[in-house]
Amino acid sequence: MNKIYITVFLITFTIAGFFCGCTKNGNSDKNGGQYIVDMAGRKIWVPENVERIVCKGPGTLRLITYLQATDKVVGIEGGFEKKSVSGRPYRIAHEELTALPTIGTAGTSPRADSEAVLQVRPDVVFISYAEGRIVKNLQDRTEIPVVVLNLGPLGELNSNSVFQSLELAGKILGKSKRAQKVIDFIKSTENELEQRVKNISEQNKPSVYVGGLGYKGSQGITSTQTDYPGFKLLDVNNVAGKLKQQGHISVSKEKLLQWNPDVIFVDGGGIELVLTDYQKNPKFYKSLKAVENNQVYILLPYNFYTTNIGTALANYFYIGKVLYGSEFEDVNPSEKANMIYSFLVGAGIFEQMQKDYSGFKKLNLLEKKHGKN
Repeated sequence: MNKIYITVFLITFTIAGFFCGCTKNGNSDKNGGQYIVDMAGRKIWVPENVERIVCKGPGTLRLITYLQATDKVVGIEGGFEKKSVSGRPYRIAHEELTALPTIGTAGTSPRADSEAVLQVRPDVVFISYAEGRIVKNLQDRTEIPVVVLNLGPLGELNSNSVFQSLELAGKILGKSKRAQKVIDFIKSTENELEQRVKNISEQNKPSVYVGGLGYKGSQGITSTQTDYPGFKLLDVNNVAGKLKQQGHISVSKEKLLQWNPDVIFVDGGGIELVLTDYQKNPKFYKSLKAVENNQVYILLPYNFYTTNIGTALANYFYIGKVLYGSEFEDVNPSEKANMIYSFLVGAGIFEQMQKDYSGFKKLNLLEKKHGKN
């Protein structure tokens, strides 16, 4: 009799063990899945067929859009990511995402929104700019694979981190070919810009400044970047590049007057702050050569929930057209922008971006209104 009980117990245990071993979070056969190493160096098992995902943290949903995988997204972050599409091409092109359930607030706060994530039952959670304890907490509470992506330094387009994140997400989502196409597109577009300006002599390069760059919110004329990627690609004489400090900085107005650049570009996200400041300090602006000569131009804001790569690339063609007309004679900046947006996010949304931010136009401060192209 005891032998019968033992035999039944062993059979029951074996069957239970078989079913437990075949299932991971109720999503897939573990033997059919794969172990991956995410951008934080964590070894994680993910299902073979990932059909349901969510994205947390700056830039994550953007990369998934570049991979043409928005059909797999089953929930989005709340706040501006849910309520507004302004300034973010991936959201303008995919307003259908607004109707999805909310998976917590935008960003990666110490309190991971585990309950909201569980409600939409994703196979995988993609996350960026999150501390290790937040990632661990979210994965422990949900028992869902949480994959860390890395979007690289703010403003950098040709970043190994971005490319590696595209490759990693592409592998998980069965989008490896698309990931490679996106990487090749970014590299080839940057190469085109470099080739167009390679023969321009130093004496034909005006002094240039870019202000109003977004950094943790909208900023005014003194917000700039010493290593602004577009200026580096176009080999522009960036007056702020003379400073030793790298990255984003806020310069004094006295310093900007000292530099007195020939041409000024203003990020569209900072236009209202610049116009307000002009009303308070008209003498400062009128002392700038670029303002006096009507050589102030508006760019589209590209730093919104980290770098919008398509917007940055579109800006660079506009900058090239303004500074080096003959080398960009065949380029229509608005058409080029729509081509870039169409490839990356699936729709030519330049007109909406321009409507929202007056990009690719002159800013005639002396007339206190936006000028025309």
